[in-house]
Amino acid sequence: MNLPNFLTIARIFFVPLLVSALVAQNVTFRIAGVIVTNDWLALAIFLCAAATDLLDGYLARRLGQVTTIGTLLDPIADKLLISSALIALVQVHAVPGWLVILLVGREFAVTGLRSIAAAEGYTIQASDLGKTKTVLQVIGICFLLLSMRHPALSKAANWTMAGVVLVSLLSALDYFWKFWRKVDVSVKKRRRREILIAQRRERLAALRQSKGEGFGGVRGIT
Repeated sequence: MNLPNFLTIARIFFVPLLVSALVAQNVTFRIAGVIVTNDWLALAIFLCAAATDLLDGYLARRLGQVTTIGTLLDPIADKLLISSALIALVQVHAVPGWLVILLVGREFAVTGLRSIAAAEGYTIQASDLGKTKTVLQVIGICFLLLSMRHPALSKAANWTMAGVVLVSLLSALDYFWKFWRKVDVSVKKRRRREILIAQRRERLAALRQSKGEGFGGVRGIT
């Protein structure tokens, strides 16, 4: 296992730690004389996990260690981290449930489209809107975590999450458009070609059958 893949897998293992820290109530402990509450611990875990997202891709390209397993696991780890953080924030009433349902549903829809495209031999690359959405999600979740202890940051968190919703919807439309333009048109052409081939085979089979019957009739007369 190379270092980029190790960082990707580590991000997955950060998820249960993050959720545990978020849903823990009134948990405080002291580190080097500093009192650390569960929301600060959750923020530290989330930032460490987000940092691995930046490092694994950079190191994979820099060291020439881009692998199939890393390519497959990286988006899964990202979605697990963001979705788990948002769902846990619903549990502590830091973000409305409808917003999280919308964002998580968008992730499932886009992942499904990209999987179908991959099965058809097409790769839908992450767009700039998708990357912007990821950055805004990280910032928004950080604001939400901070607003749990500092309500003055609630307005910044709300505005950031509103931006996340807007960019998420726009990027989803972009993915749908790319899917429709490449995959759907290709599938329709392939099916039309398969239907034409099947019809041609049926006509050839019917023609051969009719010729066979004709020769049979001639032999019978002879």
